[in-house]
Amino acid sequence: MTEPGLLTEPAWLAPALNAGFAYSDRIAPRAAGQSVSAFYAGCYRHSTRTDWLQRLAAGEICRNGQQLQADVALAAGDELVWHRPPWQEGAVPVLPGPLFDNGDLLVFNKPSGLPVLPAGGFLEHTCLAQLAAGWPEARPLHRLGRFTSGLLVCARSPASRAWFSALLRESTAQHRCQEGSTSVSISVSCCRKTYRALLQPPAPGSPLLALQPSDVLGLSTPIGRCAHGHLGTIWAAAAADCPIALPARSELRLLERGERAWLADVTIATGRPHQIRIHTAAAGAPLLGDPLYAPGGVACDLALPGDGGYHLHAHRLQLPMPAAEVLELEAPLPEALRGAADG
Repeated sequence: MTEPGLLTEPAWLAPALNAGFAYSDRIAPRAAGQSVSAFYAGCYRHSTRTDWLQRLAAGEICRNGQQLQADVALAAGDELVWHRPPWQEGAVPVLPGPLFDNGDLLVFNKPSGLPVLPAGGFLEHTCLAQLAAGWPEARPLHRLGRFTSGLLVCARSPASRAWFSALLRESTAQHRCQEGSTSVSISVSCCRKTYRALLQPPAPGSPLLALQPSDVLGLSTPIGRCAHGHLGTIWAAAAADCPIALPARSELRLLERGERAWLADVTIATGRPHQIRIHTAAAGAPLLGDPLYAPGGVACDLALPGDGGYHLHAHRLQLPMPAAEVLELEAPLPEALRGAADG
């Protein structure tokens, strides 16, 4: 018998072939004159120019509806479509039934290893596909990283999706609500999202070194698109010359210090991509086992955002509801995050 409040092992979907996919691109004026292979190799660095030439020879690429079998020069406005053949997707956990369902809003405890949306080689083995099969009208309102577990909020109606998506994006928000023929602006307090994380012991000079259990530290490193050798650009701690840096706010509460790892709760006030992974790394204490973000919040060229190894769990959620009540939920902690950082 499972002890109350603890996670059970999820069922898994076995590896399986998908149906393939068609990726479309419209050629901008600045890309006119490039060959098909050069365009693809420049835009999608996961494959070399030789790989794209092989796909051309296999008849997988069309330009303006016509199948190509050799490299050609592109003109502005051309439409390219790569018909990617079916590929095998890896095994993923099965999404368990919702922790909360009021007929419109649903909240799930997403298992680690399950992508929310198609990306990184996953097309059909996703949370989105499992929602379509079991809860056809539900759509996720935010993302969790593939290896981030915990509370995932979904909604069935478009109105609820608009309301809750805005709340989940920012700590405070102005919402325009339609009341008859009058549009009014309403200020609402936002949700509170708290994650449990396992950190590397902080590097020398880190502000975290001064913390004792129960101490709190604010983290506000801006997040922007930075260079990445494999993907072109990636979200990371914004460099000084980053043209667009998004403000980001987190609050870290230390729970335990250990020689192998530190245990912490991190409450986020903004929802930037990979925010907790970047913020803790920028503070000198990346998530334990994170292959992508190094001290300083920089990204490693040899790793991808979907690579696992870290422990991060969306643990608690306080969510204002349209009728003024507040929904409070908690997802049971995975074993690695229940305490004893050096366990």
